[in-house]
Amino acid sequence: MNVKDHTTAEMAPHVGLVFQNPENQLFSLSIERDVAFGPENLGLSREETRKRVDWALEVTGITDLKDKPPYELSGGQQQRAAIAAVLAMQPKVIILDEPTSFLDPKSALEILGVISDLNRRLGITIILVEHRLDIVSKHANRVIVMDDGKIVLDGTPKDVYGEQARLIGIGLPRVTTLFNLLRKEGLQLPRAPTTVDEAAYELRKMLAR
Repeated sequence: MNVKDHTTAEMAPHVGLVFQNPENQLFSLSIERDVAFGPENLGLSREETRKRVDWALEVTGITDLKDKPPYELSGGQQQRAAIAAVLAMQPKVIILDEPTSFLDPKSALEILGVISDLNRRLGITIILVEHRLDIVSKHANRVIVMDDGKIVLDGTPKDVYGEQARLIGIGLPRVTTLFNLLRKEGLQLPRAPTTVDEAAYELRKMLAR
């Protein structure tokens, strides 16, 4: 569906958007009501809405928070609630606009874990707009780098995180930067890893030769 040719109402059943700041998305007096808002506006029956709300709360792990107002939740809990509100509409694609920008590192890792789990278990396409590559790279199977409104790099993290990405100002994961520097110094290393676990594995393999 070309977004230029379809209205927001036409796109809504297929694509869900999670805002950068969940406080801009949650507005009801309880999380349950927020999650029910989307299905109700799709015109679903009360029974189907109830079923979807319960399911979305369960898969995001916030069933115990359903009666709480959004302002009583932590940033991570609010982000889970915002994801649940979109999930309840059961879109084929979910777009998340920098979902970790208002979170501390621990909460950010938890939210990314939830998102990655939804992608694996439910088969939902996740488009994640994010600058914190250190924490998202382990979950990504495709990275698209844009510069001045145009796609300039497109591939797996290992394919994309090279010299060209650095030259256009992409903040590469620190472990990737370290391996790129070591290769410049003459060490015979494979393509730079994107996570610490990958780096440890490659170093152990190299030392065992």
